[in-house]
Parts: sequence; C-alpha cells; structure tokens
Amino acid sequence: MKKRSVVIAGHRTSVSLEDPFWAELKRMAAQEGKSLGQMIETVDAARQSENLSSALRIAVLAHVQREAGRDEP
Repeated sequence: MKKRSVVIAGHRTSVSLEDPFWAELKRMAAQEGKSLGQMIETVDAARQSENLSSALRIAVLAHVQREAGRDEP
C-alpha cells in the first residue's frame, strides 16, 4: 500500500491505496484526459463516503466493471 499526499481544492490530504489501484486510477485519468490530481478531485466531489481512499477504490472498481460491460456495484 502506498500513501501519497494530494492537494484537493487547495488542501493537502493523504490517500492510501494499493499499487494496482494507483495504476488503474492513473489509467482512468489518462483515458479521460485528466491529470491524476484532477481525477482524484472528480472522485472527491462525487463521493458518498467519508473516506477518500474508499471512494477511489469504488470509482476504480466501477470503471473496470463498465469496461467489462457489467453494471456498477
């Protein structure tokens, strides 16, 4: 698991994700023409949980499921 500092809306916070989630998050950002920071801000703005790391994992899972043609969780 890697802990990284990110800036969201001008505030620094840290996010802990396993390497495969970081890799997929970077791929998602590239596909959408966003920076990693912009992708994290997008997820942060839409999240329904208090934990950003969990919201990022759920966003990655939903993205992978959409690509596989399955419904979101």
